[in-house]
Amino acid sequence: MPYASSSTAATTAPHRKNAALGNQSESRYQQRTTQKDNPTQQLIKQAVDFLLQQLEAGKSETLTAYLTAMARFHSYSFGNILAIARQRPTATRVAGFSTWKELGRFVKKGEKGIQILAPIVGHRRRKNDQQQETDEKPRPVLIGFRAVYVFDVAQTEGADLPEFEHNVTGDVGSHRDGLIAFLEQQNIALEYNENIAPALGVSYGGKIALLPGQSKAEEFVTLVHEVAHELLHKTERRTMTTATVRETEAEAVAFIVGQAIGLEMGRASSDYIQMYAGNAALLAESLEVVQRASAVILGAVHAESSGSQDAASEVQEPIAEVA
Repeated sequence: MPYASSSTAATTAPHRKNAALGNQSESRYQQRTTQKDNPTQQLIKQAVDFLLQQLEAGKSETLTAYLTAMARFHSYSFGNILAIARQRPTATRVAGFSTWKELGRFVKKGEKGIQILAPIVGHRRRKNDQQQETDEKPRPVLIGFRAVYVFDVAQTEGADLPEFEHNVTGDVGSHRDGLIAFLEQQNIALEYNENIAPALGVSYGGKIALLPGQSKAEEFVTLVHEVAHELLHKTERRTMTTATVRETEAEAVAFIVGQAIGLEMGRASSDYIQMYAGNAALLAESLEVVQRASAVILGAVHAESSGSQDAASEVQEPIAEVA
C-alpha cells in the first residue's frame, strides 16, 4: 500500500532494512529492561525475546499474532498484550474465571489459564490532623503487581455471548466520524488532493492529504496510517528512526486499528522484524509506541459508537490494566 510520510518523502535517502537507530546504547527501552526488579519489564522482555526466537526460526506468523493481539486487546497494557499473544496467539476474547461465570460461561476442565499481571493498589493516608481538616479520602497508590489468570472464550462453554456491534468486515461504520473528530481535537487539517498520486496519503505535520476515489475501508486505513505519522513521527522520534522504521510503524498501527474495527487487513509483513537486526530492546521500544498510538486512535474511533455498545459484550477485564 503506497504511502508518503511527508512532503519530502520523495527526496529522502533510502535506508537498509537493518538500519534502525544509530546509537543503540542510548535506547530508553534498553535501559528499562535491565531493571530486574520490575515485573512488567520482565514480562515484556520475555515476550519480545520469544518473538525474536520465533522469527529467527522462520515463524513470521508470530509477529502477526502480536499485532492482532494489540487490535483485540487494545485496552490492556502493553506487557499484558504481549503475554496473551505469547501464551495463546489465537485468543480473541479473554476474561477471568469469575467474569466468565457471570456471563453464563464456564472454563472447561483441564484448561490452562493465561497468566497476566494485575496491579495491587493500596491507599496512602494523610496525617490525622490534615485528613480531618480536608476531609479527603486516602489517595490510591500502586504497591506492586500480582499474577492473575484469564481464559480465552474458546476455553469456555455455556451461554452465547453478544456480538461486538462494530465487528463488521469491510464496513468502517461510525468509526470514521470518530477519527475525523480526533483530527479536529488534535488541530490536524484534512484535505483531498489528486496531486499526491501515486501516494494514497501524505502527512505534512499538522495536515494530512488523502487521494480521492478510495473505497471507504481503504480511505480509513490510509487515514489511520497518516495519523500514526502525526502522532509518532513529527517530534524528536523522527530524528531517532529511519524512514523504513517510520513507515512500518505507521503500517502496523493501521493494521491494528483496521483489524480492531473488523476490516480485512491480511497478514502483517514479516519484514518488520528485520529492521532491528535481532535487537530485542529496539524492537520492544518500537512495538510499544505502536501499541500506544493504536490505543489512542481506537479510543477516539470507538467513542462515536460506545453509547450504543452493550457493556457486557466487552469482556476485557479492567484488572488487566497495567501501566
